[in-house]
Amino acid sequence: MTTMREAFGEALIELARTRDDFVVLDADVAGGTGTAVFRDAFPDRFIQCAIAEQNMMSVAAGLSTTGVVPIVTCYAVFASMRAVEQARNSIAYPEFNVKVIASHLGLDVGPDGPTHQAIEDIAIYRAIPNFRVVAPADPFELKKALPVILDTEGPVYMRTGRSPIPYVFDRDVEFELGRGKVLREGMDMTIIAVGVMVHRALEAAEILEGEGVSARVVNMSTIKPIDRELIAESASRTGALVTAEDHNVIGGLGGAVSEVVTSTVPVPVECVGIRDRFAESGDPNDLAEKYGLTAEAICAAAKRVLERKAAVSAGG
Repeated sequence: MTTMREAFGEALIELARTRDDFVVLDADVAGGTGTAVFRDAFPDRFIQCAIAEQNMMSVAAGLSTTGVVPIVTCYAVFASMRAVEQARNSIAYPEFNVKVIASHLGLDVGPDGPTHQAIEDIAIYRAIPNFRVVAPADPFELKKALPVILDTEGPVYMRTGRSPIPYVFDRDVEFELGRGKVLREGMDMTIIAVGVMVHRALEAAEILEGEGVSARVVNMSTIKPIDRELIAESASRTGALVTAEDHNVIGGLGGAVSEVVTSTVPVPVECVGIRDRFAESGDPNDLAEKYGLTAEAICAAAKRVLERKAAVSAGG
């Protein structure tokens, strides 16, 4: 296992060796975001903005008008709340080509506690017009997503992560913005997951298989624009959905999937995530257990949604 932030720093260095069209902006947290290695390798392309995230967004907006691609890096709580006005008005409104890449999200943050556990950032950024929202499932997908994001014109918000995470993909994984990926086929119900919850969704599917339930697993690494076709097809094929995210259940992946389902193929949906509350400091795995972000929690949601599916069928 490795951390997403370490993979991010490595990916920046790899890309910088072959292209000179981007710079990295930091808010005095390079050690926390994984960009310290890039700073040391390419100091002339690293801009220290200090602890002034609002100003950093505005600096990035200005830089983008010169043809360079600014990559704004900081903790997700600051990117999505402290500097959200500048992200909205100075970057999204004029559709400037800025990439905001944030670490320290959800309960993955662990001991840094609720002040640094961003559980609202997906909801915030997907509500801002012109922003795309991406959350890779593992370090290999992150490394494939980064050049795609840099080559995509316009604002992008991407989540990385602080804690070690298991690999889901091989090195040759492909990333396509706006497309989900079926990782496991199943006929009884579908689990749609994002970020750290993808490997837990796959674990849940294994457990469910042992109990006679065939679960499809989808990695929805682009949350906006979301893959409406895949969601509708999964709803039609399996008749029930569970979403899983390290984020508040309000406004995140679950909300995005539910919006699609209600306007395409209405089926029962259960959302696994943080239940609209602040957590606490602790080991990320212990926090996941306490706040219901485990494979077992996904299995429990799957059983609930299957009961609802059966009730709908009986009523029909």
